[in-house]
Amino acid sequence: MRRLLRNIFLGLFIVLVAGPIVAVLIFRFVPPPVTPLMVIRAVEGKGLDHRWRGIDDVAPALPRALIAAEDARFCEHHGFDFNALQKAYANNEAGKKIRGGSTISQQTAKNVFLWPGRSYVRKGLEAWFTVLIEIGWGKKRIMEVYLNSIEFGPGIYGAETAAQRYFGVGADKLTQAQASRLAAILPSPLKWKVIKPGKYVAGRSKKIGRASGTVRREGMAGCVA
Repeated sequence: MRRLLRNIFLGLFIVLVAGPIVAVLIFRFVPPPVTPLMVIRAVEGKGLDHRWRGIDDVAPALPRALIAAEDARFCEHHGFDFNALQKAYANNEAGKKIRGGSTISQQTAKNVFLWPGRSYVRKGLEAWFTVLIEIGWGKKRIMEVYLNSIEFGPGIYGAETAAQRYFGVGADKLTQAQASRLAAILPSPLKWKVIKPGKYVAGRSKKIGRASGTVRREGMAGCVA
């Protein structure tokens, strides 16, 4: 029994502590080649087109648009925006449309290391990985990995793939309007369209464009510049 318990604790330590730390250290320097979501979508028949592009070779308009759309306090918080979480909770409790309070750091942790879902186990692991990447990667690397792991449509992953597929340019040539359009579909990239968007996405894109101007003027993306 003592040996069994020791083996169980050792296994848990490897899976929950040592394994995640090693994975985060590796991906601090090595581009993640594929994510669990990419594999799942590929098995579902949606394809897989993923092309890595370093953040210094991505137009600054896209990180600004993502910060404006997804996480205005990205450069200020340490992985978790508790104000956003409280607002999301109040919104959901009021019976309004369900919204999340996940930061870009949390989304990156989920995208790279975990599977889709809402279980407590997955959320707990997401929190742990978020702490690790905040400590081990820093903001610029988190944004870089986020830019390259986002799902922008069926089988379309990362800024470079999206820029080429939708606009026929490299990610370094994206305009503010194009970046805002990409950021606008992120809540539902398999449902909403970048090209010929509906009224809601078109309106959301314009709002993100205006907010991106604020992000630029107030230096809210300074941690990734």
